[in-house]
Amino acid sequence: MSSLKTLVFFATPAHECSYLDDREATTMFVDPRANVDKKLYSQLTALGFRRSGSHYYRPHCEQCNACVPVRLDAREFRPDRSQKRVIKRNADLSFNLVPARFSEGYYALYARYIEERHFDGDMYPPTREQFASFLVDGATESYFLEMRKGELLVGLAVIDALDDGLSAIYTIFEPEENSRSLGTLAVLWQIEEAVRRNLPYVYLGYWIKECRKMSYKTRFRPIEALLDGRWQSLPDDGAEPA
Repeated sequence: MSSLKTLVFFATPAHECSYLDDREATTMFVDPRANVDKKLYSQLTALGFRRSGSHYYRPHCEQCNACVPVRLDAREFRPDRSQKRVIKRNADLSFNLVPARFSEGYYALYARYIEERHFDGDMYPPTREQFASFLVDGATESYFLEMRKGELLVGLAVIDALDDGLSAIYTIFEPEENSRSLGTLAVLWQIEEAVRRNLPYVYLGYWIKECRKMSYKTRFRPIEALLDGRWQSLPDDGAEPA
């Protein structure tokens, strides 16, 4: 079994940044041959790594530190007015947590989501192999949160269980249901689930202050950021702590 002391890391060549224009990015990956169990995955997440399929990675850019790992304190969280409205708006939905797996129904939702909302990104066009390698493969304890209106699947959130919390990997939803704010709803559900499991944190991946698509993350409070090697409270204005 691999450990932090025995892990080997690789860095990619510089490539175009997916989030900020006119910047290059470098990504550090854990050796894909490593045997990453739940304990090691939890340790890596606390150090700012994320999972994408079977790959564990974190940004490693020489001239930029805009990608900041963030996590929520689930036990101290209180929804604001906007988040309460999201909960009320979706009172007609049911939730079911199941082990991550491939199904044609899941893939059909994924394909519609990518084709409608990410047709200009590197995940277009969607494929079944892409769905499996991105959302099913890799984790030792990974789940899909089904969000359904009656029998109709309207949203799907990918969630990993860690020793100290839950990791919000990705959320997809029916494009026609955009007004429901299902991405926010999925995070709210995960916060409640972390509390039910007596786990302190929900990890939300990376936050970039200059990236509008990530602004929703700082609407959840209290939120912590991994800065200078330690987790610190992120002020309400999103500035780095003094």
